[in-house]
Amino acid sequence: MKWEGHRESDQVEDRRGEDGGGGFMPGGGSLGIGSIVIALVASYFLGVNPLTVLNMLGGGGSSAPVQQASPRPAADDRTTHMVRTVLADTEDSWSAIFRERGATYKAPRLVIFSGRTQTACGTGQSATGPFYCPLDSKIYIDLSFYRLMQQRFKVTGEFAQAYVIAHEVGHHVQNLLGISTKVHQAQGSLSTTKANALSVRLELQADCFAGVWAYHANQARAILEQGDVEAALAAATAIGDDALQRQAKGEVVPDAFTHGSSAQRVRWFKRGLSTGAMTSCKTFEAREL
Repeated sequence: MKWEGHRESDQVEDRRGEDGGGGFMPGGGSLGIGSIVIALVASYFLGVNPLTVLNMLGGGGSSAPVQQASPRPAADDRTTHMVRTVLADTEDSWSAIFRERGATYKAPRLVIFSGRTQTACGTGQSATGPFYCPLDSKIYIDLSFYRLMQQRFKVTGEFAQAYVIAHEVGHHVQNLLGISTKVHQAQGSLSTTKANALSVRLELQADCFAGVWAYHANQARAILEQGDVEAALAAATAIGDDALQRQAKGEVVPDAFTHGSSAQRVRWFKRGLSTGAMTSCKTFEAREL
């Protein structure tokens, strides 16, 4: 991915090395590091609540200890610059898209942390992966997981890492449009199966929005290089609900999906990437996902 030399966002807070407080993840079960890593991956790429994944993997809660804050790394390392640049690119792309719609885009802030940190949605932990908090309009990410992503799932490439950020920004766009609020309100009166189905549509739309960003960023700044799209699609394939369930339990339970199958995630990201149009991301109206 071509990102060097482009503008970096000033909407970034670097909290690495700070003691964010917190303690243990709730629950009474016990999970090994392998299960926790799967939850981390799902959180990073799918926007999934990691507690949901941990419950799915372990049949209950988890008592896994939270990683302690590590010494503050250099703020000028390559990955940090990349993250700042990608966030700036999403700002430019979505500002232009909203402007075409006669609206104003209000960019989120991105918090880089290590171990744990306080958020308006509670204590954010490394074990939850990157997530978007609608209460403070901030994206939280522990960059150390990129290493785990490479080691366990062999997912490499900076565009795949950029996709992580773009997906979370997609949730921010949903929040600005009022989509997230409507979904969460509707889920309150639905069965678990039907609530999960809505969650899948929400997550697939965020994937599609990530594709929309990539389309516009590439049109404006030619960021894509050979192999970038394939890397992102490989990542989406590796972490679909069916792939995660098969690895954890050896079987697939579609009614328990909350983020979509590998094929669905790939399909909706490709749809946004090929069209560049928000109108192509109508997952809530689609008969088939």
